[in-house]
Amino acid sequence: MTKHPFSDGTKLEQIFTILSDGDWHCGKHELPGTQPAKAIQIIRQHGFQIENKTLNCPICGYATVHRRLISTEPIAPSFVRLQLPTKLRKRVLQHYKNTEAITLRQMLPNQLEVDHRFPQVRWVQDETYDPEMSEEQIHRKFQLLTREHNLWKSRYCERCKQTRERGTFIGINYFYEGGEMWDENIADEDERGCLGCFWYDPETWRNSLNSELKGR
Repeated sequence: MTKHPFSDGTKLEQIFTILSDGDWHCGKHELPGTQPAKAIQIIRQHGFQIENKTLNCPICGYATVHRRLISTEPIAPSFVRLQLPTKLRKRVLQHYKNTEAITLRQMLPNQLEVDHRFPQVRWVQDETYDPEMSEEQIHRKFQLLTREHNLWKSRYCERCKQTRERGTFIGINYFYEGGEMWDENIADEDERGCLGCFWYDPETWRNSLNSELKGR
């Protein structure tokens, strides 16, 4: 096994070590921390492939998300998310007036995370940032989410990447473009496959649904 890039004693190292046997592991009781999704994302960014599947866990007694590492050798190109420049973060907050995309609540800046509409799980190259990007580019690329909602989105995006079944919001099976499944004619790394999904653009999703309801 190639030496992994994660520091000893960290949650990343602990999760990687648990998954390194190639077996399915319950995310509820076998992986450290209450929210392993972020750590899983970072491991994937280093080129390691991890599968998700919902299985009945005999320990928890529920159907829970299980994960397994495909190989202890990196399969995909490694890339690490760069820190969002402070100036750009401030511009995104100002652009949206500190308003969270899902609840439409104005919140304190430290309660909000700048989220990429196109999820990390589908990236195939390093990201770059231009602090001077236009307001239109900011709106197209970013949105504001709470930490909880960002993790919620990550779980749906991980599942979509594995199963091609696109995520819904609180069980509302509505898409302003496309349908329930990722279009088979669109590559996994093509952002067009996200169009129509609530998690990609809650604002457009909400406006489209309201428009349809008014027309009835």
